[in-house]
Amino acid sequence: MHDDRALVERRIARILRERLRPAVHGDAVPLSVQVWHAPGEPPPVAEALGAEYRPVRPDEPWGPAWGTSWFHLTGSVPAGWAGRAVEAVVDLGFTPDRSGFSAEALVHRPDGTAVKGLNPQNTWLRIADRAEGGEPVDLYVEAAANPLIEGVGTRLGDVLTAGEEPLYRVRRVVLAAFDEQVWDLVQDVEVLSQLMHELSTGDPRRWNLLRALEQALDGALDLNDIPGTAASARAVLAPQLAAPAAASAHRVSAVGHAHIDSAWLWPLRETVRKVARTVSNVTSLMDDDPGFVFAMSSAQQWAWMEQHRPDVWERMRKKVATGQFVPVGGMWVESDTNMPGGEALARQLVHGKRFWLDKLGVETNEVWLPDSFGYSAALPQLVRLSRSRWFLTQKISWSQFNKFPHHTFWWEGLDGTRVFTHFPPVDTYNSELSGAEMAHLVRNFADKGLANRSLVPFGYGDGGGGPTREMLARAARLRDLEGSARVEIEHPATFFAKAHEDYPDAPVWVGELYLELHRGTYTSQAKNKQGNRRSEHLLYEAELWSATAAVRAGHPYPYDELDRIWKTVLLHQFHDILPGSSIAWVHRESRATYQRLAAELEAIIGAAQRVLAGSDQGAESARTEVVFNAAPHARDGVPAQAAVPLGEAPPTASPTATDDGGYVLDNGVLRAEVDARGLLISVVDLASDREVVAPGSPANLLQIHPDLPAEWDAWDVDHTYRRTVTDLVDLDTLEPVRDAQPGTAAVRVVRRFGESSATQIISLAPGAGRVDISTEVDWHESETFLKVAFPLDVRAERSTAETQFGYVHRATDTNTSWEAAKFEICAHRYLHVAEPGYGIALVNDSTYGHDVTRAVRPDGGTTTTVRLSLLRAPRFPDPETDQGVHQMSFALVPGADLADATREGYRLNLPERRIAGDADVEPLVRVDHDGVLISAVKLADDGSGDVIVRLYEALGARAAARLELGFRSTSVTVTDLLERPLPSSNTPAPSLDDSDDGTGVELRLRPFQILTLRFPVG
Repeated sequence: MHDDRALVERRIARILRERLRPAVHGDAVPLSVQVWHAPGEPPPVAEALGAEYRPVRPDEPWGPAWGTSWFHLTGSVPAGWAGRAVEAVVDLGFTPDRSGFSAEALVHRPDGTAVKGLNPQNTWLRIADRAEGGEPVDLYVEAAANPLIEGVGTRLGDVLTAGEEPLYRVRRVVLAAFDEQVWDLVQDVEVLSQLMHELSTGDPRRWNLLRALEQALDGALDLNDIPGTAASARAVLAPQLAAPAAASAHRVSAVGHAHIDSAWLWPLRETVRKVARTVSNVTSLMDDDPGFVFAMSSAQQWAWMEQHRPDVWERMRKKVATGQFVPVGGMWVESDTNMPGGEALARQLVHGKRFWLDKLGVETNEVWLPDSFGYSAALPQLVRLSRSRWFLTQKISWSQFNKFPHHTFWWEGLDGTRVFTHFPPVDTYNSELSGAEMAHLVRNFADKGLANRSLVPFGYGDGGGGPTREMLARAARLRDLEGSARVEIEHPATFFAKAHEDYPDAPVWVGELYLELHRGTYTSQAKNKQGNRRSEHLLYEAELWSATAAVRAGHPYPYDELDRIWKTVLLHQFHDILPGSSIAWVHRESRATYQRLAAELEAIIGAAQRVLAGSDQGAESARTEVVFNAAPHARDGVPAQAAVPLGEAPPTASPTATDDGGYVLDNGVLRAEVDARGLLISVVDLASDREVVAPGSPANLLQIHPDLPAEWDAWDVDHTYRRTVTDLVDLDTLEPVRDAQPGTAAVRVVRRFGESSATQIISLAPGAGRVDISTEVDWHESETFLKVAFPLDVRAERSTAETQFGYVHRATDTNTSWEAAKFEICAHRYLHVAEPGYGIALVNDSTYGHDVTRAVRPDGGTTTTVRLSLLRAPRFPDPETDQGVHQMSFALVPGADLADATREGYRLNLPERRIAGDADVEPLVRVDHDGVLISAVKLADDGSGDVIVRLYEALGARAAARLELGFRSTSVTVTDLLERPLPSSNTPAPSLDDSDDGTGVELRLRPFQILTLRFPVG
């Protein structure tokens, strides 16, 4: 007899698709449907309920992109359905298989409370478990006409350009009898057929399942009477579902989940509604299944429900109390972790964890970042300092070239702190608990023989939706099933505790978790990067000067304003906003938000500085100016984090023209030569008499590359982009700058290329050890990558990039595939390259993407070329990415060690400020060690008035330092990030002591250690 396996499998699939699923809702009657199309942005629920509705025509189109329509559904349960389960089935034109990516809806009762979300995979709403007949149906459905964002160049990504054409049509709105027996048969067949497909042809279990399914569907089931014969078909399958799993079967902890991007292919305002839909779905499922556990990250999303949907928030709160709805993540949002600064990454954890503590009394233990684009080596220490214990991500499975060798391991950060970490081997954070996924995770699990447990986040995500009742049915059937992993729905903390117990000696991975993908996100949407960097430093200044003014002069500390601004900045560090991978609407709003925040922070800073400078005490015109230095290092006669009256201006300096049409800039520390093409051909460190620009290779060379990645336009830069490069050497203007700052010699260089132009001012300030380059680019290119190159005469075997609270080394060679994969890297304020005895740094005010390469010259020397990635121009999902005018600054620092690089990076990002007044402002705190830097000076979040000082060792070396106080205090406490006392077993408790220099604390820090200290005032 021939093998008819393939034929039977196809028949099973067809019966399931064409007969069984449609029979779940067999009998149906139409509901009456009326509609109100809301003008403009989504209205409040109360307004929508009171609007004037009109009847809907059959197949009526609705929904211009981003519009909102409210549908009023009315009817009654037929008398003949008494005793049957009844559901409304609502399909408003949903795009199949795209939950959360197109039209979605939220059902409301007439009193305005949310009931349940609707999406392509979830179109039902239970009306009665056992109807009596005649029950009235009265529902309101808030429908969002979210467009599918597909295709390069689409204009659907902004309400301003999307157009008015309706996108959807009302398909089916009915009241239907729900046949639970048929539904259960669908689940039985799905689970067994999916399992069967994953078993090898040599496995008897596969053939047993095939024949059982064949017997059930071709023998016991009458296709002309599916409701009447479903129970018989289930009885045939029951022995196969009852066959237990092997004792050695892999154990899966399934956690309900809905990864909801806080913005991506939809704006922030739509995410608020996505969260409401998803939460309504999962809390409804919890009512029906007390064993269902759902984990939700992003305190911001919880806060949105408290603010905008108090009815949904109350349901969340109640389910948290039962242990079913679980806060995870510990962070305000699932942020990018490459680009946020150190304080911002700390505040992600502070604001996230504090929200759940204050609102729900829950201390989260898991840092949950399934989808961020790589993970900073600073994270493990921050995780532990927030009193979290575990870390989870899935994204590293996306890496292009190298497969990560573990799924459960200890992750060691740059300071030596380790955190127990898990990568779900199912390789998705949106699992459906399908047979294919379960089989893949077992095959894929890298730690076989040593561990036997993994976690699966299940539920529709990205655009939300969450788990479905079908997924819960699969979990129940897979709990103990022969041929499958054992699946049990569990709390994430239960999984981590069991995994830790099973595998306490898991292997160790040291350093960053670099994602070998999405490298373009270090550059895309440059104004996001600039807005974030500027906001972080303005917040640092606002806290510093406000705390100083509060302690010194009783100036009111702006607790509420700073809290709100911090949360807004943290929100915009979400891993599709800051990385620049969202639609145009998101980035248009983010640019406006950063401008607004900058104005608010400047006002806070100015108010505090006026108090400190004394300019509020009298007529400003009669006073001198006071120079404020917020940087953690002294400069130009101003102590760190202090202010002094302005001294005398330096003498005027001018560039010297050369015979070939170029200019020489000389400030006695450096001599820089710009040739007639406007290129930097020489920079000499006068103290060492060393040329730092590689011979024959000009620096500050703007270069463009074609930039069309294989996919993921805004996200990716492919390594092949380097094959084609155009040097931008054509010159429009080269001239001295007549209105430069006093003592500064500068030239202006203007170039035009394509449809764009670049204006640069190259300058040497008096006494400065760096060449400053201020750059303005009017950018109108498409699918083009702009970089600026600095070929340096130094043989650097590695680069050193600033990261949060320290730095990370990366090789400059490509000896291994792991090294070659890092052809684009992230750095914060500086990137440093060196050979023994001499180093050079590039510092910047808003750039994160870099690349470093080495080449051997004909003269035998080595050129190490460092390039900053300035701009990109991808066309998806925002077709106008980076178009317009951009201003950025960077500087070359010859003869720099890591301390110099750190200092100059801070100086560039924290420029001095001048304000009318005549007062000296002593620092509130000062530290006597160049490698120990203060990252925050603020008042305690609890309103006590205590001073909080956070500092860190920045140079990778042990440090003994003294922190001096500029105010009276009676004690010092070492705290966690949330300003709670740390157990003394974690960190030795320092004590205050008095010396001739005042009151202070003697500190000993290990390399890269972060220390938070709390001082009561008075």
